[in-house]
Amino acid sequence: MSQSDSAPSDARSQQAAPVEPEEPELPKETPLPWKQIVPLVAMRLAEPINFTLILPFLYKMIEDFGVAETPKDISYYASMMFMSFSISQAMTVMYWGRLSDRIGRRPVLIAGLIASYSVCRTFPMALLVRLVAGVFAGNAAVMKSAMAEIADDTNRSRMMALLPLTWNVGSMLGSGVGGVFSNPAQQLPGLFGNNKLFIFFPYLLPCLIGSTVAAVGLVAGILNFKETLIRPTQPAPEANVGSTESSPLLAQPAAASAVPVKQNSIRSLLTPLVLRVMITNAFMCLAYTMCDQLYPIFAATDPRDGGLGLDPRSIGISLGIEGIVVVYIQLVVYPRLERKYGVLYCYRRGLSFAIPYLVSMPFLSIIALHLQNQAGTSATSMLIEKIVMWTILMFLMTMRITSSVMAFTSINMMITNMAPTRADLGLMNGTQQLAMSMVRIFAPIVSGSLWSWSIKHSFPFPFNSHLVWMLSTVLIVIVLKLSYRIPESVNKFAADQPKPVAIAESDE
Repeated sequence: MSQSDSAPSDARSQQAAPVEPEEPELPKETPLPWKQIVPLVAMRLAEPINFTLILPFLYKMIEDFGVAETPKDISYYASMMFMSFSISQAMTVMYWGRLSDRIGRRPVLIAGLIASYSVCRTFPMALLVRLVAGVFAGNAAVMKSAMAEIADDTNRSRMMALLPLTWNVGSMLGSGVGGVFSNPAQQLPGLFGNNKLFIFFPYLLPCLIGSTVAAVGLVAGILNFKETLIRPTQPAPEANVGSTESSPLLAQPAAASAVPVKQNSIRSLLTPLVLRVMITNAFMCLAYTMCDQLYPIFAATDPRDGGLGLDPRSIGISLGIEGIVVVYIQLVVYPRLERKYGVLYCYRRGLSFAIPYLVSMPFLSIIALHLQNQAGTSATSMLIEKIVMWTILMFLMTMRITSSVMAFTSINMMITNMAPTRADLGLMNGTQQLAMSMVRIFAPIVSGSLWSWSIKHSFPFPFNSHLVWMLSTVLIVIVLKLSYRIPESVNKFAADQPKPVAIAESDE
């Protein structure tokens, strides 16, 4: 065949070859408004630090109070400490959320930083302090609303991820502070060994550090944070007089937010979809809260009773060592996954990571018990076993924090995305926070009571020291199954989506 005969054939084959459509490029991300984010993060940091700094020494503090008859009863009193915070938070969080929709985010956030921890010498006094702290713990819902208002569709996932990142980093810092600086007269005798104040108040120093962080957040909020809630004084124009054929048909989201919008009632906000998401949120929060608040008790419990036998410093280190992992997952991994696959996908992946963590964690007590029984033997073999136990523990804690970051960031974004208008963000996030607070009232008492019951009796697996962990696993599996009934519409921020406009028919 000649070259001239083959040319048309090649041309026809090239024309017939299918052309693969190019994937649409994602819009360029808007730079983050750090002048607003930094003071907001500073205000947010105070709550997790003050909330978690008691975890490493909670077991020892309750033991010092002398209210528990036996060490196996300590978890019951620890659960009361956690529950008292959630009770007062549940009673006030809706008020703070709705109030921020009316008077603005800034004054409510500043008011929430008033409460800080005090020095306690008795168990009733510690309960009272926790109750007061819970009253002013409405900042979480208000901060979600403020962050959503200063974000847009291109950077919302990254900005909303900053709040759980701040919580997780603050939790790590708080746990580290509580573990390192509790009872400084004994743990740091070179600096505080002769200090009578810290001998009489062994847990004063970490509380002072937590109060200092709250004071810094308060100053940052007063001086640098600007109001994000737009409360217009003039109605929007009825028509765009200067419009042309090239003018946009739809207003931009920023302009739309300047139009006065009537706030919806809570009954109209609780649609079947919102209720479905809230239910999954409640079950998820129950599972995570039971195990998160059990962990410091589990870690301090004697290995013969199914625990790890760690001291307060070791517990603080185990809770605080994942800070680098949290930052990377929250700022790098999560935003990329969310922009590519959507918030619902990230939610499901986060839940799936929790299952191996929950199933495996109680088995660590076997290694801890073996270490305890090998005390006084070869130092090398004990060191190897200790390294093995800590390696497994850190791997499981990394899975825990990865799961928590992805699941809670996703559920927060879903709730925010479902708010029909920006004027309803405070109420919507407040409703979610109320649901979580209600769950957190019962979760500590359930986990604490079940833990005490399980280690007091010699029941077989799974009714032994594995009981709480297995119950949480079942709850996560249920939530994961329910998540597949949530539609993909939760991936978009509804407040900035075009609203249908009813057009009246003419009588002509």
